Amino acid sequence: MANPVLVEVTRGTIVESRHRGAFVVLDADGGVVAKVGDTAAPVFPRSAIKAIQALPLLESGAADAYGFGNKEIALACASHSGEDGHVALAASMLARAGRSGDALECGAHWSGEQDVFLHQARTLSHPTALHNNCSGKHAGFVCAACHQGIDPAGYVTPGHGLQEQVRAAMESVTGAAHGAENRAVDGCAIPTYAIPLDALALGFARMGTGAGLAPARAAAARRIVAACMCEPWFVAGTHRACTEIMAAGDGKVFVKTGAEGVYVALLPASGLAIALKCDDGAGRAAEAILAALLLRFAEPGAKLAGVLERLAHAPVKNRKGEVVGEVRAVGQA
Repeated sequence: MANPVLVEVTRGTIVESRHRGAFVVLDADGGVVAKVGDTAAPVFPRSAIKAIQALPLLESGAADAYGFGNKEIALACASHSGEDGHVALAASMLARAGRSGDALECGAHWSGEQDVFLHQARTLSHPTALHNNCSGKHAGFVCAACHQGIDPAGYVTPGHGLQEQVRAAMESVTGAAHGAENRAVDGCAIPTYAIPLDALALGFARMGTGAGLAPARAAAARRIVAACMCEPWFVAGTHRACTEIMAAGDGKVFVKTGAEGVYVALLPASGLAIALKCDDGAGRAAEAILAALLLRFAEPGAKLAGVLERLAHAPVKNRKGEVVGEVRAVGQA
């Protein structure tokens, strides 16, 4: 059975487009609070799982050895916009391990954010791997390998020692198998594993509560989540939904987007965790679903509620800047 329509896009009074999807909300013990659609079907979390992928950076002692604070830890979890501050911090992280941007194996691309792209086009002949939206995560991988005496060369391949640590962390925290049978290649060249939304939400419930995790891992998880909430600009960038939600949340909500319409969220105080997937991969729809769910479950104050209301009912504008419709969460979202 098809997943339900969770987002509509209107033009005037007519629904022009519809987006289907699924989501699950789990409590601190992993109990189901809300569930819509097929949440057992495997999906690729993509960048939504970066906070879990950052665990070896902290657990190995690399983060402390290189003097990483909240900004560096947040960047290790980032899908950033390639702004100058993101690029500089990624380079700084690598320099502390005696490496340069040449150590990154994530590839290069221009920023997907128009204002940042225009700035890059004016100041660069071409982007480098440091401008890749995943450069912070990859810098973390390189640093974790170097600190442990592991040659970082080839760190993006499944059999590399550092990538095995990342895989083991994801498997342990989510409780889902991460093997060759559900493995593919992510946009930044590392392995990505298809797992159910149920497992993804459980993983973030555990990241928030520490339930089922060894004490050292639970402490590392709490530190990662706290760093991202403390430094949300380094997780995403200017005018990005992740940044705006966490900045307005004042340490009460963690959110992270992933490619192809995936989102996760964590409410540390209540232990609630959310995982969602928009079937057609539309980011605009995923943001609307996430915002609607946080309005229901986060008990937001006025500042956060304002951000969430705007995302849950995002205006559609014409070329003159006039509002001609909206992207709105509907139904069970």
